[in-house]
Amino acid sequence: MRGIYSSVTDMRRKVFTEVARLAYEGGDYSRMEDLPYKICPGDVAAHRESIFLERAIVEERLRLAMGLPLRDVSEHAPVSRGVNESAIAEKYYDPPLINIIKFACNACPTMHYHVTEVCQGCFENPCKEVCPKGAISIRHGRSIIDQDKCVKCGRCKDVCPYGAILKVDRPCARACGMDAIGVDEHGRADIDYDKCVSCGMCLVNCPFGAIADKGQIFQLIHAIKTGRRVVAVVAPAFYGQFGRLTPEKLTPAMRRLGFDSVSEVAVGADLCTIEEAKMFVSEVPDKISFMGTSCCPAWSVMAKKLFPELADHISMALTPMVLTARLEKKKDPDCMIAFIGPCSAKKLEASRQSVRSYVDFVLTFEELMGMFAAKDVDLDHIPDDEAVPLDNATGAGRGFAVSGGVARAVADEIRRIAPDREVKTASAQGLSECRKLLSMAKAHKYDGYLLEGMGCPGGCVAGAGTMCAVNKATMGVDKYKRQAERQLASETEFAADLELLETFDI
Repeated sequence: MRGIYSSVTDMRRKVFTEVARLAYEGGDYSRMEDLPYKICPGDVAAHRESIFLERAIVEERLRLAMGLPLRDVSEHAPVSRGVNESAIAEKYYDPPLINIIKFACNACPTMHYHVTEVCQGCFENPCKEVCPKGAISIRHGRSIIDQDKCVKCGRCKDVCPYGAILKVDRPCARACGMDAIGVDEHGRADIDYDKCVSCGMCLVNCPFGAIADKGQIFQLIHAIKTGRRVVAVVAPAFYGQFGRLTPEKLTPAMRRLGFDSVSEVAVGADLCTIEEAKMFVSEVPDKISFMGTSCCPAWSVMAKKLFPELADHISMALTPMVLTARLEKKKDPDCMIAFIGPCSAKKLEASRQSVRSYVDFVLTFEELMGMFAAKDVDLDHIPDDEAVPLDNATGAGRGFAVSGGVARAVADEIRRIAPDREVKTASAQGLSECRKLLSMAKAHKYDGYLLEGMGCPGGCVAGAGTMCAVNKATMGVDKYKRQAERQLASETEFAADLELLETFDI
């Protein structure tokens, strides 16, 4: 859970830090065999039944953080298998991006309703009376649910006057808005990759740290060490993620890691806003009945997987990440682009063939924090005289990080270019709600609307790679948005570049 520094958080941070340190130091990478003993020292387990199990889990997380696949537990293989081949400056994600470390999974019970000790065995027995399948009986003064008969409707829970009936569900499955998580033959979590959109909500909701995504920290640092000019393009959700680090001190902090410069993805969000407003005015309702925004890859991939007949209703505008990357590539075609953001799904977006030429690496904020820790960068004490202003993005672009911000920015731009046009918007956050939104749109409940979908509840500030509580991050972004000199996307100084960037190739 974001904002709580738990034992799982501690493990993740240590893994990212050690992988970054390994890459910066170079040399013989077989020494990664020693890292599980550094991360899990001693001979007594801190959280699991065995220190050997704790180290085995860390081993797999180290491999995933380096972009390596999980090992087959039925075969002997060193932790460092494949590390030398992975120590390169360019490497994209090999599927699957989201992985379950099976022996770390708790094999939690699947969804069911459970009668607790709070049950008073009341005379009225409303739970029994409302059950449509006769699954509830009274034994020894307490309600009992026959799980073979129960259809999981939840009516018993709703009517219990004592709140004695709980809905029990495995956290990863509950967090998955695509219903992509099932169970294997051993009762452990299993991902249906035909359904998965790599939103990462399962990995931040598993309290056992059994789910992790692959990373590119190792390859990014190798690119920096080769002397290539690496530009960091940072998503607007960064504000507040790194303690007291101000936007003006982000660039000097990043230069300590080896980045050449920093650009703000909110600039690309401004350009995306302008493009989507133009599309909406020209295509709704004459060509399409509604238009969905494009910036969230989990939302757009979900729409195309579950509602293929509505695929052309999702905006074809380039995402803020890609537009910002193109801006930088236009300045210097030989530079390498590292997107730094809150999102696991952006890793999947960047791995698409059409995007690879522009975005070379995708790291989450949490992975970046591992790099800061590896280099001992004191984020709270960057000298004032090193401060460098970021690109002059507008408040509209910065607002993309929070649920509702994209629709608000695009609607404002539509009103600017078509003052007499009525603009109706609707938004959803979390893939379950996004699915409901598109189901209603399919039924023509949102004809003429601009629809915004965000895969993470709360928007990008709740992404799988964020570090602080969602409400705190939301307030931070709102503050950052208000600080912008310009508030409307059309006021961006980069507006003239949009047409060129749409056709730009390298």
